[in-house]
Amino acid sequence: MSNFFIDSGNIDGEAAYITGSDVNHIKNVLRMKEDDEIRLSAGNGLLYTAKISEFLPDRIVCKIVDCEGGKSELPAKIILFQGLPKKDKMELIIQKAVELGVSEIVPVMMKRTIVKLEDAKKELKKLERWRTISLTAAKQSGRIIVPEVSEFITFNEAVKRAENLEYNLIPYENEKGMDRARELVKEANGKKSIGIFIGPEGGISEDELELAVKMGAEPISLGNRILRTETAGLALISVLAFEIDI
Repeated sequence: MSNFFIDSGNIDGEAAYITGSDVNHIKNVLRMKEDDEIRLSAGNGLLYTAKISEFLPDRIVCKIVDCEGGKSELPAKIILFQGLPKKDKMELIIQKAVELGVSEIVPVMMKRTIVKLEDAKKELKKLERWRTISLTAAKQSGRIIVPEVSEFITFNEAVKRAENLEYNLIPYENEKGMDRARELVKEANGKKSIGIFIGPEGGISEDELELAVKMGAEPISLGNRILRTETAGLALISVLAFEIDI
């Protein structure tokens, strides 16, 4: 069943209204008809099942037939602080992180980041594309929220933001001990907010690690293999989701 996001103001009793670009997509791409069922998320923590009742030029009118809590959301808010990678790797990271259940992706400029931010217009366009990828992935995976892709920040700013989170993990290639790693994953149970710090292609510097640990982040091993930046975060999100999901 197809999933779409609407504004909470487009819910009126048993009626729901779809507007914007989704109108054309439903009409002309999916070629849906009256009485076809769809799922609607309005950003209020609820997932609606609705039947299409009428096609209008600028909107689609639906009748809500069922409503339930969002089972697709993890019990903890996971924020991925991702060291900015080269080329289009960030697109893959965003898509898969959203599918796995993160609440927010924060692009972070770090000491070993190769990419340079020089053209504000180009960076804004890139950010808009990333947010579209998040929306598409949220629809595909049945999320009831669209995870935010934040604006670029520095590592120091990321650490400051993470101070407000309940639990923070920082995978580090020189960290040893899988028994300790398993303990740290289990300790995520019951936490309401979790931060994950991932370095760019060159990894996290010792200075950055020291700063994060001083803030309270726990270094964690992801095994005896060196993972690429686009793999490391997804690996940790996966094991955390498996541990805390209900």
